[in-house]
Amino acid sequence: MGDMRNLLKMLMMVVFVGWMFVWVMISTNLFKNKWTPKMTKYFNTTYFGPQGINLVLLTVPMMFIAVLSCLYLHIQKKPTQTQSKSKIKGRMGRVMMVMNPLGIVTATEFTFSILFVALLIWALANYLYISYFVSLHNHDNAELWMAKFRAFGLRIGYVGHYCWAFLFFPVTRASTILPLVGLTSESSIKYHIWLGHISNFLFLVHTVVFLIYWAMTNQLMDTFAWNPTYVPNLAGAIAMVIGIVMWVTSFPYYRRKKFEIFFYTHHLYVLYIIFYMIHVGDSWLCMILPNMFLFFIDRYLRFLQSTKRSRLVSARILPSDNLELTFSKTPGLQYTPTSILFLHVPSISKLQWHPFTITSNSNLEKDTLSVVIRRQGTWTQKLYTHLSSSIDSLEVSTEGPYGPNSLDMRHDSLILVSGGSGVTPFISVIRELIFQAQSQSTKIPDVLLVCAFKYYHDLAFLDLIFPPDISVSDISRLNLRIEAYITQEDKKPEAADDTRLLQTKWFKPQPLDSPISPVLGPNNILWLGVVILSSFVMFLLLIAIVTRYYIYPVDRNTGKIYNFSYRVLWDMFLGCVCIFISSSAVFLWRKKVNKEGDKESKKQVQSVDFQTPTSSPGSWFCSHDRELESVPYQSIVQATSVHFGSKPNLKKILFEAEGSEDVGVMVCGPRKMRHEVARICSSGLAKNLHFEAISFNW
Repeated sequence: MGDMRNLLKMLMMVVFVGWMFVWVMISTNLFKNKWTPKMTKYFNTTYFGPQGINLVLLTVPMMFIAVLSCLYLHIQKKPTQTQSKSKIKGRMGRVMMVMNPLGIVTATEFTFSILFVALLIWALANYLYISYFVSLHNHDNAELWMAKFRAFGLRIGYVGHYCWAFLFFPVTRASTILPLVGLTSESSIKYHIWLGHISNFLFLVHTVVFLIYWAMTNQLMDTFAWNPTYVPNLAGAIAMVIGIVMWVTSFPYYRRKKFEIFFYTHHLYVLYIIFYMIHVGDSWLCMILPNMFLFFIDRYLRFLQSTKRSRLVSARILPSDNLELTFSKTPGLQYTPTSILFLHVPSISKLQWHPFTITSNSNLEKDTLSVVIRRQGTWTQKLYTHLSSSIDSLEVSTEGPYGPNSLDMRHDSLILVSGGSGVTPFISVIRELIFQAQSQSTKIPDVLLVCAFKYYHDLAFLDLIFPPDISVSDISRLNLRIEAYITQEDKKPEAADDTRLLQTKWFKPQPLDSPISPVLGPNNILWLGVVILSSFVMFLLLIAIVTRYYIYPVDRNTGKIYNFSYRVLWDMFLGCVCIFISSSAVFLWRKKVNKEGDKESKKQVQSVDFQTPTSSPGSWFCSHDRELESVPYQSIVQATSVHFGSKPNLKKILFEAEGSEDVGVMVCGPRKMRHEVARICSSGLAKNLHFEAISFNW
């Protein structure tokens, strides 16, 4: 298995380097005037037309990598005994800098960012060189400087197109490309934001330059032109208007304070893509097709998964007014710590989906999956109100789980730093350590959990650290210490004793309820590779048939050029058809194969006894003379030191860990906290600190 994995990795690396080489060369005069004429007779055949070169050089290689990555990740899920600690590295390297608005930037991220910016500059310089010194197009007989001004606007649009070749990779939730570089969709969403800002800025410059040029040459009405044999300007103008609306409403003010405006306007992306593709044409579509093709496969599979109604078993309303929802799941559903699950509650909103941290562990809890929801914002407030009422069932759909392909916790000690609800990912981390501790041969790191809360009642989050049915023997090898800081209160509130109850509410199973399961069943990643391969091969075949037997005869027999817009519409239509057919076929086939298991799971769901709601005091709200009923919860209280009226001195805490040879540092919380921890770890004063931030910026 190890040799196969290394072979696949080497092959993917070679193909990727070749793919990037094409991106470097495609803007050069050498590629345009010497290589392209030679390749045209081989690739721009009657089966693929003018899109042949880009299809072969820029689409096929990345789709090949996507298929191989599925096989690679499937093999990687089976750990080998030859893995050594010396080979283990951070997911994206050590922190290099912490600065706004970029945030936490690792050395790997910084290197790739510099290389990408260099690629954009290189492309623009080459395009301008061709326009200014090789072949300046001046069909309007404008003055020389006007023609060069127009050429600048045209070429700046070309460079913006480069960003679209990578734009959709970060938002493909079940991506098989991102894990190859140690990323997840939620951790790489910032790259989508950066690419979106850069591309929209370049497209805006492109649009403004052409508007000015047309105004100077008295051709302003060309803005509304729809040329049947060339670039339709109106399609570009419509795309730009939609892009500006999406761009403006994607700024932090709207994302954080007016989320619904951001959410609904961002769904205009479908129209944006359609009009943008019509504007640039089928040949340029093939340059950016891989990331869009993979995104729409992911999007359709997510839709198929979301059509099932998930079985909600229970809800716990914490004394802090936060929620823990527990769902039924199939035993075969595996996920890693820090994973997230998207929830949809139709009775609250027909369209909105929201991500929440999974606190359960798939190894410890085979049949259930739990998420924690903090009551903040309109949607979560409505959910809290629903669950606090007298309802005995709730319709919920789910997508996911999504998370890292693996999580490295092989350190001498772990320091987990959290702020507020940022403690929830670490609950799953601690539960994973509890599972690993069941093997006597596994070395378990010492764990220090540093958590900052505003109010004393937020300590109820800590009651979720251990699974409900955990035993003392299960946690005997876990060396856990908790330092909790209450920042807004100077002492324990007098009203804290016995006034806040932890309420558990059970829900009746419904006929349509199903346990959460992988969308394509067991070996989900392997079957995803089948979907990618079959849909893309089908796409190539259909494009070849349509081009050869429909488009080409029109060009040859009538002497006319086939409609420019229709070509790209054919590509988009056939791409969607192939994704629909292939994904649906594999989904239905896997559903049929797993039918017996699904029946058993459904039978198990329906047989769950309905229990009446219960209330009990949380560990932190018991009277001092009252003994806690659960011994594990006693250990939580005993392991916790509560500090009132202060914030954690993170520098002191982290540097005190200098005695350990290898210290893993994970942080999840407000941006200021993440940046502070990152700066400390990157300062070089403590070289044994290995940093990783967990941030959910959907």
